[in-house]
Amino acid sequence: SGASAACNAWPLCGGGFSFSFDQLASVQLLHRALAGLIGLLVIGSVLSVLRRLRHQPAVRTTVALTLAALAFQVAVGAAVVTLHLPAPLRALHLALAAAVWAGTVVLAVIVQRLSPHPALPQRGRETDVVRRPARDVVLDYVSLAKPRIIPLLLITALGGMMMAQRGWPQTGLVVLTLLGGALAAAGAGAINCWIDRDLDRAMLRTRRRPLPDGRIAPRPALLYGIGLGVAAFLVLAFWVNPLAATLAISGLLFYVLIYSLWLKRSTVQNIVIGGAAGAVPPMVGWAAVTHRLDLTAIYLFAVIFLWTPPHFWALALRLRGDYARAQVPMLPVVHGEAAARRQIVVYTLVLVGLTLGVVATGILGIVYLAGAVLLGGMFIGLALATWRSRRQRWSRWLFDYSIAYLGLLFAVMVVDRMVGRL
Repeated sequence: SGASAACNAWPLCGGGFSFSFDQLASVQLLHRALAGLIGLLVIGSVLSVLRRLRHQPAVRTTVALTLAALAFQVAVGAAVVTLHLPAPLRALHLALAAAVWAGTVVLAVIVQRLSPHPALPQRGRETDVVRRPARDVVLDYVSLAKPRIIPLLLITALGGMMMAQRGWPQTGLVVLTLLGGALAAAGAGAINCWIDRDLDRAMLRTRRRPLPDGRIAPRPALLYGIGLGVAAFLVLAFWVNPLAATLAISGLLFYVLIYSLWLKRSTVQNIVIGGAAGAVPPMVGWAAVTHRLDLTAIYLFAVIFLWTPPHFWALALRLRGDYARAQVPMLPVVHGEAAARRQIVVYTLVLVGLTLGVVATGILGIVYLAGAVLLGGMFIGLALATWRSRRQRWSRWLFDYSIAYLGLLFAVMVVDRMVGRL
């Protein structure tokens, strides 16, 4: 019918709230609307199965792969439109649709072959939700979003924006981008709490969270997280740009589907690979300003990707007993504290090497180099102290410093780019 070429923007033909479409464009939008409804049906169906059979490894893996295929199919579909229908992407779009269908079929077969009355663990107190003051309920929902993590993510997103602009972008764009980023991070945190409620119940540090403690029921918590994610996508897609929205929602989906559902429970490399989710915000910020990605955006991603393992392993050293109790295969639990301390040093050296070596590309200059040397030297010093000493205070100091390091490093990057503009 030719409708596939009738819209050259996404998610709507005008790239925003424009509804003046011709007949072919209406066919294209109908396709997108139906695809969206089917996608929601798939998500609801597989999550319903996961909720009932979440302790079956085959179910968890199939759900994760199916939802990942669905997410990437949406992203590729957006790329097909905005890149003017390249044949390879159109083929990939169809292949991913087939993968989603195959995933739902496989899931149905797995569920059918399971016992009709599988032995599910006792829900304990998680469904014993009683009426409580509204203020307490609101605070519990806020805590589900893991608000302590969000500021650092927003700092890196803002850093990406300011580096792209070489200064302060339009205030409205900053507000909308950070709002969308905060909603995406909050949604990811809430869904992660829903997925990890069995682990949280086993860990001393987390057993008082709202879900394992029974203060919030699982289903409202999941819907809350999904709602935040949808709101994030809409804010970014309509008022920033589709690329920023796609990146943000891809980070959310990678975190909850690949890391939380799969990697965290199955491999000692969970943090190494899962760090990709936390490395997305500066790319979102960069895309918000430039509408594209380039080498600088990839560099910002790489910095956070390499920063994540030493940052998180420093925490895991202190919480080794908790992770062992919950049977989470963190590096200190599986290979011991000595191996974790060595890997902290290795990743810190690689990270600092990257932050210094980027100057040779011309992306950043002498102001940044001076700051990166100072900040990186302190990071290496604390990593070496953590390696040599068994005292927990060093890992605690390393963890705390790593947070400051990332924020300050991005600040130095921004200052260098602004100075270079003068």
